Amino acid sequence: MTETDAPDDTAPTPLAARAPVRPESPAFAEFPIRPEIVTALEDVGIIRTFAIQELTLPIALAGSDLIGQARTGTGKTLGFGVPLLNRLELPGAKGAPPQALVVAPTRELAVQVAGDIGAAGKRLGVRVLTIYGGRAYDPQVAGLKRGVDLVVGTPGRLLDLVQQGHLRLGSVRILVLDEADEMLDLGFLPDIEKLMALLPGERQTMLFSATMPGPIVALARQFLRQPTQIRADHSHDDPAAIEHVDQFAYRAHALDKPQLLAKVLHSRGRGLTLIFTRTKRTAAKVADDLVERGFAAAAIHGDLGQGAREQALRAFRSGKIDVLVATDVAARGLDVEGITHVINYQAPEDEKTYVHRIGRTARAGASGTAVTLVDWDELPRWKLICDALGLPFHEPAETYSTSEHLFLELDIPADAGSTLPRAERTRAGLDAEQLEDLGGRDAKSRHRRRPGERGERGERGERSERSQRGDRAERGERAERPDRPRRSRTRVRTRSGEPLTPPAPRSSGPTEATEASGPTGPSRPSEASDGEAPKQRVRRRRRGGGGDGSNSPGPE
Repeated sequence: MTETDAPDDTAPTPLAARAPVRPESPAFAEFPIRPEIVTALEDVGIIRTFAIQELTLPIALAGSDLIGQARTGTGKTLGFGVPLLNRLELPGAKGAPPQALVVAPTRELAVQVAGDIGAAGKRLGVRVLTIYGGRAYDPQVAGLKRGVDLVVGTPGRLLDLVQQGHLRLGSVRILVLDEADEMLDLGFLPDIEKLMALLPGERQTMLFSATMPGPIVALARQFLRQPTQIRADHSHDDPAAIEHVDQFAYRAHALDKPQLLAKVLHSRGRGLTLIFTRTKRTAAKVADDLVERGFAAAAIHGDLGQGAREQALRAFRSGKIDVLVATDVAARGLDVEGITHVINYQAPEDEKTYVHRIGRTARAGASGTAVTLVDWDELPRWKLICDALGLPFHEPAETYSTSEHLFLELDIPADAGSTLPRAERTRAGLDAEQLEDLGGRDAKSRHRRRPGERGERGERGERSERSQRGDRAERGERAERPDRPRRSRTRVRTRSGEPLTPPAPRSSGPTEATEASGPTGPSRPSEASDGEAPKQRVRRRRRGGGGDGSNSPGPE
């Protein structure tokens, strides 16, 4: 029986044959693979191999190190997952440390990889545990104590558990680094080097990457032993050569982009749509605007807690929402069937990011559409991307939400408006998906903002009592203290030491009698009558008075 962290994880896309393969491709049964694995793959309709799997399996099954270079969506997970399962010693002992380790750059990719390998090894009873940040430590530590055969995780949390002594790597015989170039971009390379230094020297290492930048080559030379390099698809870095993706680029003004985007979402035949932005703030803003226009949309970015991110992913996979606005954090490992459109709301940073973004559509041979909106200040960067990839979009046509060529090229109805008609608002929306309380530490998480609500920097929205008190203090207002009584104070205005208005009496005693005094002398108290308490004489310093300290007036 397969043991996974599935009850707490985002439900991955089920393993299935979602694209045709060449009839001449070899079948998995033709390789020296355990019959249980072959049967599990046949149960989901996977019989023959993709190109990357055909090239990878003979080398990986022999236990040799390899470097696999292939774009996302080519089926490389089974390329290393099947040999990994085939070499595990099963069943593992109770409380045993992992025999294999798969490191992925993002939580979404880790969950997807664990789901695919778990499905392929379900008849072997393999125990797979997914480990990543943003979740409580206790369930992951408990899973390690029960014993696992394979751990799939992200570098940061893996290193934390190793340093805490919960994850023991001394028995790892197989290491897989998936999407190594993305781990380099996210700054995980130092953590990867620390993890690899803790592993046994006698192991098999498989490294997969869409591109091979210099630091990744240096990493391979340092930690891999005479690896065989495989490049399954020579067109992986040339999106123009991907025949199943229709690519469009438009020069759009920032103020007109929301309207233009709404028109694009009216395209005929549009299914699930993934919109990429460069910043987290833009992702949240675009998602809120689309919700106000009636579209079933949600955002996913680094400032969201893990529970909110998984809520959005589950809603997107299940079809409760059909528009997901994301930063590049979702560019890797987001394997969702049925994505027909990828829209670059802002031009990507470089050609590699562009390849990974549009790779979310046309997965495994399916067809799709990629639309890029280029602002005027993004033109120099966009031209560099076109030069690197050989794209014919160096001078995108100036396009507005009313441009006729936009409607014609993207098959948008002529009467399409900037909002979704109420009759077409049939999806349940993000609120229909339950938000789980994961119990982890989400210091950076923010709740998803509703239309009309705002968050930081003086924007509207509910704030905590502490924040409100702080704001009052900054404005100079005093917070009331009901547990402390107010003090009665009497203030007297004076001029040159003389009171302008006599102070109110402090007690209810007899009224003080006064005599008229000169312009410079104080009034003398009258003699106390019989039975009355004598009045206390008040000594005041007088300007120009005598120096004997008496209360007599000075000379006039």
